[in-house]
Amino acid sequence: MPKGRAASRSPSDLAGSVLLARPGLRDPSFRRTVVLLSSHDEEGARGVVVNRPLGRTLEDLDPVFALGPLASVPIYRGGPVLEKQLILCAWRAEPDGRELKFYFGIDPAKAGELRSEAGYDVRAFLGHAGWSGGQLEEELEQEAWVVIPLGAGLLDFRPDEGLWRGLLVGLDPEWRLHADEPEDPSRN
Repeated sequence: MPKGRAASRSPSDLAGSVLLARPGLRDPSFRRTVVLLSSHDEEGARGVVVNRPLGRTLEDLDPVFALGPLASVPIYRGGPVLEKQLILCAWRAEPDGRELKFYFGIDPAKAGELRSEAGYDVRAFLGHAGWSGGQLEEELEQEAWVVIPLGAGLLDFRPDEGLWRGLLVGLDPEWRLHADEPEDPSRN
């Protein structure tokens, strides 16, 4: 199986990176997911799954948002930790087109302000992905994840399973075969 490219940082400094679940990862919480890491240190790691849309918006979640600038912000399942906690994030591609400016865990006023600025994508997440100290490093050693740098390419795909596939195949054409594996191997 191809290894993929690793981030150029040490495994103890992956904040701002993207984790792609390897095709063999069967945990239903993380199968075929793209996780944007907001923090990572010796105490653990935290991020949100960016490709699990719930098909709902903030106005569907809470009427408080119905008349404001965040009413139509889409909601995603951010991960299995604190699944009822709302986390607001925003990002946009930098003018050079190679990097993203990213805000994690912002308050609704800041999210509304960013939403009014050109190019910002604001999303809401219920829950987050979290790892205790050393846990993510163990999973990386077990090759459960492919680590890639956060880049503007994240915006080039629909934020569903197609995002996972597109980013993975973009690393190396050899990943295509693994990315196209059926959910049920008996259907191969």
